[in-house]
Amino acid sequence: MTATVDQQAFRGALGRFASGVTVVSTVQDGVDHAMTASAFTSVSLDPPLVLVCSHKSSRFHEAVLETGFWGVSILAEEGIAASAWFAHRGRPLDDQMQGIAFHRGESGAALLDESLAWLECDTVSVTDGGDHTILVGAVTGAAINDVIDDPLLYYRSHYGTIVRLPDSEKTVYGSTT
Repeated sequence: MTATVDQQAFRGALGRFASGVTVVSTVQDGVDHAMTASAFTSVSLDPPLVLVCSHKSSRFHEAVLETGFWGVSILAEEGIAASAWFAHRGRPLDDQMQGIAFHRGESGAALLDESLAWLECDTVSVTDGGDHTILVGAVTGAAINDVIDDPLLYYRSHYGTIVRLPDSEKTVYGSTT
């Protein structure tokens, strides 16, 4: 039996889950395809697997299904403009990387420089997820950026970053230094 869910309440509930922001990219026949994604998570440490959800009507969706590989840029606070750009539907596909600082990974996927970390993945599973497709990727490469450390976060349709509290996972309990 399927329950009827109030769509406004459902969207509101999901909007109250703060998440990091990524840009996921692939390159198909020399053309870059990219999208902003907050529906990204780790799946397994051994083997290293992650997943991202792609809207079925996006240009990125068809491209990534064909290529079978993708890069993930885990955005730093400095990546806010790039996040907004790649979230914009209908942006020009040609030269969409113009003005965006990036480098190419081993796969050829564009990886944004204003990121905390980068992953490269080969698709190992494609699962229907309603209006989205769930892509599980085997991580083939990973790198971190030690120069910047403030993540870009998304909460209730707004960007933000973290406030570092004295009591945190990195704080040694009882330490006075």
